[in-house]
Amino acid sequence: MTVRYQTQAVGDVEVFYREAGSKGAPTLLLLYGYSTSSHMFRDLIPRLEDHFHLIAPDLPGFGQTKAPPRERFDYTFDNLAGVVERFTQALGLSRYAIYVFDYGAPTGFRLASAHPERITAIVSQNGNAYEEGLGPMWALFQRYWSNPTQENREACRETLTPQVTRSQYTIGSEATLLSPDGYELDIAYLGRPGQDEIQLDLIYDYRTDVAVHHVWQTYFREKRPPNIGDLGSQRAFFSTGRRRRLQTGPTGGRGIVCGRGPFRIGDPGRRNSRPDHRLLPLPFCDLIGVSGAVPHHVLGTVHRIQLKREGRGAAQAVARGR
Repeated sequence: MTVRYQTQAVGDVEVFYREAGSKGAPTLLLLYGYSTSSHMFRDLIPRLEDHFHLIAPDLPGFGQTKAPPRERFDYTFDNLAGVVERFTQALGLSRYAIYVFDYGAPTGFRLASAHPERITAIVSQNGNAYEEGLGPMWALFQRYWSNPTQENREACRETLTPQVTRSQYTIGSEATLLSPDGYELDIAYLGRPGQDEIQLDLIYDYRTDVAVHHVWQTYFREKRPPNIGDLGSQRAFFSTGRRRRLQTGPTGGRGIVCGRGPFRIGDPGRRNSRPDHRLLPLPFCDLIGVSGAVPHHVLGTVHRIQLKREGRGAAQAVARGR
């Protein structure tokens, strides 16, 4: 395995990113979510690098990417997407699939709806584009959106605690199989000076994502990108109300629910079903085709995902560069 750790200047932002695989292979842009970084993909990258050109950037405000302080840079999802778009242009990426997770979804969906001609497929892990997908924790954030007082901002701070960060890994995972490295690194990143205020800014700005859900839904309906979606069963932040949308939505994609928390990272899980090699190319079969299983178990049982879009699945589109 050869992973290159590099940076790319995008205006005042120095974007850190991981890159692996042949540049001649189909490109897969990996966009993680709160509270992690491209470190999230440390186990996924070696599983796919023989088949894909993999690019995993750290977003501004996360990981190793260096961005101006919030006094000189607005930490909004529009700006995160803008940085990522210019980052892809700087790297010469004209066609790519996106793998989105959590905050990576509003970033990636902005890219996709603005430039649908660039997107070959979407793999979504706990990515949300429907209001019914907001779990009970969002009631706290919605109060802040509707009444942005300092008191309501401070109330949101409880979601930034190490306990909450750790719980996103441990819920639904077997403790003896879960490495603490992932959540401890996230906790360290969140503990950097000023990081809490950046995250509170993003929590407040998430209201703009809800406001443009209809734009993303129009994109899904009209452009019909090949897609696969997975929803974790941890419902504090995102509910499985999205499952119906994924199962019956106009793109024909299918969503499944894995009985684990939203990250399911670093936990080998259990291999209790075999991949369907007829539906997806081998690397995605190995990744997706076992029930919550691979070391970076991300999606779920592939034979339950009956993608109907002209008989083609998202990973097939990725593999062919569509």
